[in-house]
Amino acid sequence: MTKRLLVLLSILALVFAACGGDDGGTDDTDGGSATTEAAGGGGDDGIIVGVSWNNFNEPRWANFDEPAIIEAVEAGGGTYISTDAGSSADKQLADVENLISQGADVIIILAQDGTAILPAVQAALNEGIPVIAYDRLIEDPGAFYLTFDNIGVGRIEAEVIYGLVPEGNYAIIKGNSADANADFLREGMEEIIGDAVAAGDITIVCEEYTDNWDPAIAQTNMEQCLTQNNNEIDAVLAQNDGMAGGVVAALEAQGLAGTVPVSGQDGDVNALNRVALGTQAVSVWKDSRILGKTAGEVAIALANGTALADIEGSIQFDTPGGNTMTTILLDPNPITQENLQEVVDAGVITQEALCQGVEPGSVDACP
Repeated sequence: MTKRLLVLLSILALVFAACGGDDGGTDDTDGGSATTEAAGGGGDDGIIVGVSWNNFNEPRWANFDEPAIIEAVEAGGGTYISTDAGSSADKQLADVENLISQGADVIIILAQDGTAILPAVQAALNEGIPVIAYDRLIEDPGAFYLTFDNIGVGRIEAEVIYGLVPEGNYAIIKGNSADANADFLREGMEEIIGDAVAAGDITIVCEEYTDNWDPAIAQTNMEQCLTQNNNEIDAVLAQNDGMAGGVVAALEAQGLAGTVPVSGQDGDVNALNRVALGTQAVSVWKDSRILGKTAGEVAIALANGTALADIEGSIQFDTPGGNTMTTILLDPNPITQENLQEVVDAGVITQEALCQGVEPGSVDACP
């Protein structure tokens, strides 16, 4: 009890310092911060794994990541609890406090803002509560960083698009500026198209960050790009599938969908259907079930006292902020029309959903 009280006092001080004493965005009694709990084998004496989601409205988290985390936690004899920050960085600070108050022995954080969350992370670490930065970087070397190789994802997206369009006008629709993944993806893209840009073969006519990776904002950015360039866009590097949907909507309005290749990532159902239809060229599939399973297993190991560097499969990773973190980087898989059957076989999408509106026989997965 004393330990938990000290943690709460510590994190409260840091939260108020970070928020300037404004209590308007950190009220933990509203409906958006409801904590959920899955039945598990932990009990009062078992391990409690807390997860702070940045925004649980993203279908991927509920459909793939969370079930895999829960399964792994329960297999390890633990109990799962969670909070949803609803895309609020301030709210997420309070959410971590909430998880600690409920007795979390380890906390998995999908950060809304990797910088804003630092006070809460440090408060937990100071009291010996391990923290896992889930899928998004948090620049604290005391945390464990678990993600897919996001530089590799950006590289794959650019490889597919560059293979289709080796010269011309490119638009780059990036993710949230507060998310280091957006810059990792851009770094990977640069490895592929950088020389062509320098040689003048490719001209980047639009490059915009997108608040909260919001598809509607991505659509607006793409509409503005098309207007500014008289629709003379030859290829679009969109960093995820949600934003790719917004981009394709903007292209459709101008009669360009299917003629301008668009990239994405996540293996979303709608995106995979767009790949089958030919309006999206690639969705880099990061099997979230593997990420979630790994997170649950790492959480149990850390809560049981395993050192960061002793986690199986971990490596040392030098971050953009100059920190060295212990990490596991999982391998992504590009899905194009040629290998769509892989996601059907994996149960990510039904053949009916994949082939909706697709001319039978136009792709192998839709006979």
